[in-house]
Amino acid sequence: MTDLQTAHKEFVDDLKAKDKAYATILAYGKDIDQLVEFLNKKGVQNAEKVKLEDLKAFTEDLFSKKYTAKSVSRKINSIKTFFRFLRERKGLKEDPTSLLTHPKYEVKPPRILTPIEYRALRDACRGDVRTAAVVEVLLQTGIRISELAAIKIEDIRFSKGDQPGELVIPNRPRHPKRTIPLNKAAQDAIKRYLEIRPKSKNKTLFITKTGRPLLIRNIRTVIDRYYRVAEIKDAKVNDLRHTFIATQLSAGVPLTDVSRLAGHKRLSTTEKYLDYIKKKKEGGVKLEEL
Repeated sequence: MTDLQTAHKEFVDDLKAKDKAYATILAYGKDIDQLVEFLNKKGVQNAEKVKLEDLKAFTEDLFSKKYTAKSVSRKINSIKTFFRFLRERKGLKEDPTSLLTHPKYEVKPPRILTPIEYRALRDACRGDVRTAAVVEVLLQTGIRISELAAIKIEDIRFSKGDQPGELVIPNRPRHPKRTIPLNKAAQDAIKRYLEIRPKSKNKTLFITKTGRPLLIRNIRTVIDRYYRVAEIKDAKVNDLRHTFIATQLSAGVPLTDVSRLAGHKRLSTTEKYLDYIKKKKEGGVKLEEL
């Protein structure tokens, strides 16, 4: 028999071994912890004893606690991934998630910052050199927050003569290596930060005052704070990435190029932004150069 609590720990360890993003490991870990706790209360402690009805009862319990359909769907993804791990690594024969369906929910369009908003964000954090550099890199490159947290100084190539500036995003699981142009605004922000960056043997670009890497949760917290200072409502860190993609497409950069720069696996992911841009233009909203 496969003990669920033990399997949960091994599942999280497996995610770490696969170098999954910190946010992914944290979310999956909490989701499965919540599931295991629910099942234990029902007297189900082994994976082999879990039935489809148990999982449906879990989702119904989530809805009763006012979880949104989107949140429940995300937890179902975690559960399906967990049981796939149990099949592949623990030899589980029957998968109760095979007939577990996702609730329907409306997918909201990406949140794109207006020129007034991202200028206000820049102004709000101008006195915080490190955060100003973080914001500028996210706005000018469209990289993921996990990629930004992992940037090393050696990944930055400043322009020299006819050689343009570049940011190298190393190869990671599920995301191949790619090189992104680094314009003057991003380079200048990074250079200003390097002038005040604490001395440290750590090669990570963005670090704390004590020389430790700036974690994803730290980045989210500080940018959320400056969103509030700038009085920008309903915005998240990832909206800087959305803004980059929409602005590039609006400027006429080919869809395939934008998809490559953003590191999208599928061209269809990038195409979704085109409908949003079209609606913005029809509404008289102009996306300006960042």
